[in-house]
Formats: sequence, structure tokens, C-alpha cells
Amino acid sequence: MNLCDLNDLRDLLGRHGFRFSKSMGQNFLIDSAIPRDIAQASGASAEWGVLEIGPGVGPLTVELARRAGKVVSVELDRSLLPVLAETLAEYPGAEVVSGDVMKLDLDTLLREKFGDRPVMACANLPYNITTPVLTKFVETESIRQFTVMIQKEVAKRICAVPGSSGGSSFSLFLQYYMEPEYLFTVEPEKFYPAPKVTSAVIRCVRREKPPVEAQDEELLFRLMRGAFALRRKTLANSLSSALGLPKAELLAAIRAAGLPETVRGEQLTFADFAALCGILKE
Repeated sequence: MNLCDLNDLRDLLGRHGFRFSKSMGQNFLIDSAIPRDIAQASGASAEWGVLEIGPGVGPLTVELARRAGKVVSVELDRSLLPVLAETLAEYPGAEVVSGDVMKLDLDTLLREKFGDRPVMACANLPYNITTPVLTKFVETESIRQFTVMIQKEVAKRICAVPGSSGGSSFSLFLQYYMEPEYLFTVEPEKFYPAPKVTSAVIRCVRREKPPVEAQDEELLFRLMRGAFALRRKTLANSLSSALGLPKAELLAAIRAAGLPETVRGEQLTFADFAALCGILKE
């Protein structure tokens, strides 16, 4: 059975009485090259443990299980569990955990399932949970890297160079801890049912150290979030609104950091934010 063949997929889902859930953002791949390419790009190999989120019917799980030492897939939709029991029957290294990734203690789960193995994450993520899931990946330090398929526009934003117009506070947060790479685009017709947007695959590898040294990381992140709070406003106006600081004080700090008073938050690099953080900390 080809899990990405539309006829085989419909037969499989029909036999198990599966119904798509719009709230879960379920779109299954119907091009076998895509899960193969994601697994290949992830770098999964025998020494790695792989955490997969939302396996669906398991095409990516199968490709990962052919490469990695062990794969643990977390599936929220309980109606897919008997489907996965069938499609993964030939892969003893693949295990399915029923649950919600946002409610799981990932550190405990990964320690229990993988022991001392290095861990990576892989996923074809529903668009409505991209940011919280990626945030959880970043905050779970035992996850050394992750390769995910997400909405193309979000992928481009995450990979935008700090200081360019394409970035966001979330991209700065993620890039503080990870090095992202845009890999390839996946068109809507590669899915069943076809989503309304184009997807893309990115890989993010954990940094050995942050791109800058900040005197106060908490303040640094408050500045990065505040800088984008009023994106079309100047940095001084946006930070004044977000942090509740006098605009005059912020303008003085901005000048001291060597930035023009009219600068916008999206124009700042990590070094700019670190400099501003140090000035305001003093």
C-alpha cells in the first residue's frame, strides 16, 4: 500500500471510517517524494531518536523509521490510532503516543522514550498550531534540531534575516536559539484535501550559543516583542506603548545605541537590540 497514493489513501481511511477534522487542520500528503525528502533533509540516522508530531496516516513516520534508531509519534486524533496500527505494523522502531503535544511534558517523554539518544523533531504541522509547537520545541533543550512543514509565508518570516522587513518578534525569538534554513516549497495540490495556502519545509538547528550577549535576556525579549507591537510605528512609539516607558527616555537610548530616531523595530539586528538592552539596563 502506498500511503501517498490517493486511491490507497481513500481506501484506507474508508475502511477505518475516518472523517477529516477541520479544527485539527488535517491535510494528508499525496506525493510520496515529499515525506521522503523531509526525512532525508532532517538528517535522521541510526543514532538519532525522532519525535514526530501529527503523523496522520504515517507516510513521514515510515520514512523516518527507515532511517532513525527510534521514532515516537504524538497523535491527537484518536480515530487515527487504528489506522497507524495498520500502516506502521512493519516498523517496530516506530511508536505512537496518543495525546496533545501542548499538554505533554516533553522533557519527561523524550527521556523515557529515547534515553541518551540525541533527539530531533519532525512534523507536518497544522497551520493553526505552528507558533506554539515551535515555541515548545525551542524551549525543550533536549531537542537539538527540528524539520517541519508549515505555511510558506510563516516559513519565510521565520528565516528572514534580522533587520530586514520580513521578520517578526517570533522569528527573532526562534533565531536567538536556533539557526533556521528554508529548504523547499510544497504546493497545495500535494495534499488531500488541498489547503488554501502553499507550504514550505524548514530545518532549525540549535545554536551552541546565542548570536549576541545580552546583559538581561528577559529585557532583551521584552524589547524584541515590544518593537513589533505597533509594527508600522517607529521603534520609540512602539516600545513606549508596549513597555510603558517615556518616549523621551527611549529616544535618548535609541540615539545612544547609534540608531536614528525614526528607526522601526523591523530594522534592528540582534546587535542593535543587545546594545539598546544594555543602555536601558543601565
